[in-house]
Amino acid sequence: MPKIIKIAGALLLTLLVLMSFSASARADDTAKDEETLEKAATVLQGMLDAKTVPANLLAKADCVIVLPSVKKGGFIIGGTGGRGPMICRVGKRFIGRWAAPAMYSIGGASIGLQVGGTASDFVLLVMSPHAVDKLLEGKSKIGSDMAAAAGPGVTSTDSVSGADILTYGRSSGLFVGISLSGASLSADEDANRRLYGKTISAHDIVLGNTVKPTAGAKRLVSMLNAKVPKHSIQK
Repeated sequence: MPKIIKIAGALLLTLLVLMSFSASARADDTAKDEETLEKAATVLQGMLDAKTVPANLLAKADCVIVLPSVKKGGFIIGGTGGRGPMICRVGKRFIGRWAAPAMYSIGGASIGLQVGGTASDFVLLVMSPHAVDKLLEGKSKIGSDMAAAAGPGVTSTDSVSGADILTYGRSSGLFVGISLSGASLSADEDANRRLYGKTISAHDIVLGNTVKPTAGAKRLVSMLNAKVPKHSIQK
């Protein structure tokens, strides 16, 4: 009997240590999630300050995806290169204010090569409900599931008619239009669960208006609501 008690005690101690380690790891991961949201706000602010993205296009977007610190090496080996929030306007017609974001991850072999170097930050303007639906359904590929075009600058006369997503990358501190054809996007379910404290789909986060922006997301949400409070297209 004493031997059984000792074994049980050892098992209990091991379990407590593992639980403590797991809780600590989750706390660290959540802090990284919040940091990613903060970085996304910084990236978007840089885009707005530089005025390389036309304000009229940003006002037409149903959703915006900001992917800070994407690693080019991850794409070379086919792994996930980075992640960041997708934030959408509330309402079925996407004409309301900006709501809480859902975390997404991106991967693909050719991302960043078109700008002559490593483009560490990306901004994607989601211009159509079709693209939003595809992104919320599951893993989606840019170029096949959704039509994409390199985002034009404020002085460009290029037409972007028919593009579901307009894409921008930042290299050497400057945002430029960039092709992301072939890249895949999918909801980061683990990060969303950590951020909102429960299992919740990207659909319910960005369209359900059921959760509040976390501390790390408040700056991003406030910025968009201040800069482009109204959708420029009445649907």
